[in-house]
Amino acid sequence: MRLRSIYGTSTFRLSLLYAGVMGVSFALLFGVIFWSTSRFMQHQIDDSVNNELNEIMSAAPGDVAATRSIVTGLARQSSGFSYLFQDAHGRVLAGNIQALPPRVGVFEWDGETKYSDRRRGHLRGQGVRLADNYLFVGWSTYQLQEMEEFIANAFVWGTTAAILVALAGGAIMSGRLVRKIETVSATSREIIQGDLTQRVPVAQAGDEFDRLSLSVNAMLDRIETLMGDLRQVTTDIAHDLRTPLTRLRQRLEIAAHSNADEQALRQNLGNARREVDDILAMFAALLRIAEVESGARKAAFSQVDLAEILDTVVEVYRSAADEKEQHLDHSIDPRVATIGDRELLVQLFANLVENAIRHCPPGARIVVMAQRRGSEIEVSVSDNGPGIPEVMRGKVLQRFVRLENSRTSPGYGLGLSLAAAIANLHEAPLAITGNSPGLRVSVRLIASAGA
Repeated sequence: MRLRSIYGTSTFRLSLLYAGVMGVSFALLFGVIFWSTSRFMQHQIDDSVNNELNEIMSAAPGDVAATRSIVTGLARQSSGFSYLFQDAHGRVLAGNIQALPPRVGVFEWDGETKYSDRRRGHLRGQGVRLADNYLFVGWSTYQLQEMEEFIANAFVWGTTAAILVALAGGAIMSGRLVRKIETVSATSREIIQGDLTQRVPVAQAGDEFDRLSLSVNAMLDRIETLMGDLRQVTTDIAHDLRTPLTRLRQRLEIAAHSNADEQALRQNLGNARREVDDILAMFAALLRIAEVESGARKAAFSQVDLAEILDTVVEVYRSAADEKEQHLDHSIDPRVATIGDRELLVQLFANLVENAIRHCPPGARIVVMAQRRGSEIEVSVSDNGPGIPEVMRGKVLQRFVRLENSRTSPGYGLGLSLAAAIANLHEAPLAITGNSPGLRVSVRLIASAGA
């Protein structure tokens, strides 16, 4: 099963492809070397034979007896050449090979010399006519054949070794890949069985497998966080809905069994309707947060004027601040713009201002500021109210989290959660810091090119 998994990997199939390409490359290289070497040695033989033939003809020009004597002497020297001097009737007059068909020019003949078995093989030489006679000088192609044999054997063994090495390397790499994948698969199986704490081991080798493991682990961290948030949201929804639904049931129960007059009945029904409206508002906020966190609104981003948005938010909430005898001020750079969703940004800053107004006492001062800082725009809402304890500043961004002194006021603890989701969508995480006294909530947005 393990071998099948190795042979079935893309790495091993790629190694097979490389082995095939290597084999074709070796074949082409062999062909070029074989042809060029053979041609070179043939030219060497032809040049040597031609020189020897010219020396014989120049030593005895047209003299049959002298030519016969020279060829006889050369044939006895065992110089490596093969000689043949024959008459018009094919009778051998001198030489060390048998009679040949009187072919003129360069050619090869499948004959043998009479000196040793080692020199048997084809003869490559040149023949010329001397009047009615025929003279041939040749050289054994034994060395050429040995060289060709050596090249062919080297090609076969070299190609075989290279292909075997490629296949062995492919098997080793495939085995390593299978082990890595099996590690990821084992971790995945444990996660599927419900253990979300499992992570893919990182070998600290700095290779692509480590980068993949880190990415998978980051994804698992995110999934674990989301699952924890989901469980927490489910628990929080059940907890926060119990009280209003209980009150709603009691009101309806009282209305159903009481003998109150029409006006009292209408009052009970009105109270019940407000309870339903609050519950629906909570679900609307949850759906809004889910929509923002999905990132679906990011496709509709465009350039927006932050100064205009913040001016509008301040003007809308100024009357609410005046009712609580609070001072709502603003200091906004006139030319601040970013890329985002205008409706969501209005919701973000409205939630921050409304949160400050709701939780600050009368006489508090609330300041909305927007300043350009390099390539970023910092928008902050600060107050001198009671603030939030440092240990709770991160928790208040979670759904349904409320401070103890805020539980008597209307709301479900979703305002800051929605604000944080909108800020994250715009790649501008929301930060909560102290204001000595009070609280400061800031968002750093990316300034648009035209700002």
